Amino acid sequence: MKVLDLRCANGHRFEGWFASDDDFMDQNGRGLVECPICGDHVVTRLPSAPRLNLSGAKEPPPEPPQAPKAPATDADLQAAWLGAVRQLLADTEDVGGRFAEEARRIHYGESENRGIRGQTTPEERQALSDEGIEVLTVPLPAALKGPLQ
Repeated sequence: MKVLDLRCANGHRFEGWFASDDDFMDQNGRGLVECPICGDHVVTRLPSAPRLNLSGAKEPPPEPPQAPKAPATDADLQAAWLGAVRQLLADTEDVGGRFAEEARRIHYGESENRGIRGQTTPEERQALSDEGIEVLTVPLPAALKGPLQ
């Protein structure tokens, strides 16, 4: 199994696990590799240093505990964003293409107040906004639209 450091055209860094270099090249060439943050299919491999486990080599001593820091690296921010999106998916009901209709029913008290998500057109989003119904657009990478792992 090969673990590769990858980057999309938008600069998001992530890992990919492949059976071999040829497997990565094949999947990437067919457009099957995508960024888990933005869904971009233009993915390049970054240089990475392998870790070698040599017999007789000793593990470095553990570092002393440090005070927690705010997310500072791109990887930390991406992980925080993906965690927030996963929480949003877990805490809302998917109403699919009926989003605008259901948002109106909730807004006007015809349906129970709850968190929903779904799809709308730009025109439907504008109409909801004109009616005073707040809508937040969150683009989801295709990897998060399926079963969560």
